Amino acid sequence: MINVFRNPIIIRTSAKSNSIIISSHGKQNPNLSSSSSSIQIPTTNNPLNPKTQLLKPIILTPKLPLRKTRIVKKRIEKEDEAELLKVGSSGRGMLILCGFGYWVQGFRCFPWLGLNFDMANTLNLNPSTLQLVQNIAILPMVAKPLYGILSDAVYIGGAHRLPYISIGALLQVLSWGSLALIPVKGDVLPILMACMLLGNLGASITEVTKDALVAEYGQKQKIRGLQSYAFMALAAGGIFGNLFGGYFLSKTQQPNFMFLLFTLLLSCQLALSVTSREDSLGLPGPSANYILKKSFFQNLHKQFLDIITIISDESILRPLCWIVASILVVPILSGTIFCYQTQCLKLDASVIGMSKVVGQLMLLLATVLYDRYWKRIPIRTLISRVQIVYATLLLLDLILVGQINLKVGIPNKAFVLCLSGLAETVAQFRLLPFSVLFMNLCPPGFEGSLASFLGSAFCLSSIISGFLGVGLASLLGVSSGDFLNLKLGIILQFVAALVPLGWIAYLPMSRSGEEKEKKKSIRRMKKREHKRK
Repeated sequence: MINVFRNPIIIRTSAKSNSIIISSHGKQNPNLSSSSSSIQIPTTNNPLNPKTQLLKPIILTPKLPLRKTRIVKKRIEKEDEAELLKVGSSGRGMLILCGFGYWVQGFRCFPWLGLNFDMANTLNLNPSTLQLVQNIAILPMVAKPLYGILSDAVYIGGAHRLPYISIGALLQVLSWGSLALIPVKGDVLPILMACMLLGNLGASITEVTKDALVAEYGQKQKIRGLQSYAFMALAAGGIFGNLFGGYFLSKTQQPNFMFLLFTLLLSCQLALSVTSREDSLGLPGPSANYILKKSFFQNLHKQFLDIITIISDESILRPLCWIVASILVVPILSGTIFCYQTQCLKLDASVIGMSKVVGQLMLLLATVLYDRYWKRIPIRTLISRVQIVYATLLLLDLILVGQINLKVGIPNKAFVLCLSGLAETVAQFRLLPFSVLFMNLCPPGFEGSLASFLGSAFCLSSIISGFLGVGLASLLGVSSGDFLNLKLGIILQFVAALVPLGWIAYLPMSRSGEEKEKKKSIRRMKKREHKRK
């Protein structure tokens, strides 16, 4: 029998014998004496026209057509899209639980917009004080590694993800519910600070647990890139939050009503997490070894040592150092810019909210493009381009402060609406490739610890960057009535944003070896654990 996939087949006609001859050359059956075999098929009695000949023989060879590569790529893209649908009911439960959770997380800008306006206009806080309060309020997020280790190591009722989401949602309900009942007055700032700290504590616990849940579920179901879809839900929540936030502030001028609405949303998230079962998502429960032999502190100690081992791996440590340093070196002037827009330019809340909506729309678009196309670009090349774009967009604030936009006929409202939030959008998008990279390299069972450590590192670097911005604004003498030296601060921001390009070599050139690096890190961790034993 002739193997048509291994041997070329030549089909030709014979006018002399009124037949079609099919010939095969190459490796044949050893029983055949010749290295070439042929089959002659007689045709009809009508002779073939001698002039009718095949100008080019039809040759079937084992070589694949040139467009095979494109077909394979399209097939891979379709398989990536179909991965989310192959997990049945657990996938639908995961979609509802985490999709709504990330949407609510993005919607947090809705009450925060009202709170910032209250502090800037009702309490009349100066730019430095406002930014200082904002940075102090997010201090609970620095402790994210503790929440992640607890989520990985300590089970509550046989589950270690959903109970922590419920706890975080409950803390946020208490925080924003209290803010809805407190009238904003001059002596209420300490109470506001306590509520903000409590709310961010609950938000940090929920965020860490959701990140760990997405990473763990993606690894178990072998679905790569779930973080991209989480970013999409986050951006969608931000779009609605900023859109409705600006509308409510401009129409009602009652931030307390916004706090109450957000409390109702958090109550829905709390009810959803309480009524869901973790085993319905297909996640493993605690092992018998965990239940019988390990105490609470033994689990925490082991999890802490393991996460230190994972982070010390060079494939994770070098990119982590780069992204943390790139955030830290740029002094953030967000509070100062906010006060300039509201106090100096007299822009109302609807314009500020819509500018955030435009930024979140751009973030959503960038996330879709990354998931479809940009994730195939080497991460070093992608991040270097993103960093240059981020530094350039920081100069848009220089155009606004210098009122250059008015000289070319662009009103302040239109400029802020379309361009003001783009730099912040790029800064948020810059974290996505690193989140995907780190979660793909994370060994199974440590998703919560690693996600929490990354969140804490990002948050701590942002806080330090905010404090640097406060110090820079104070050094330049920027205040509520004097924004003259703000231009110099923006220029220094631009220069600082270009500095991380000097150590871009810390990032991997290609992501094709992620699985190899992951296996290496797992082997190193097992060797160190064996030595400890």
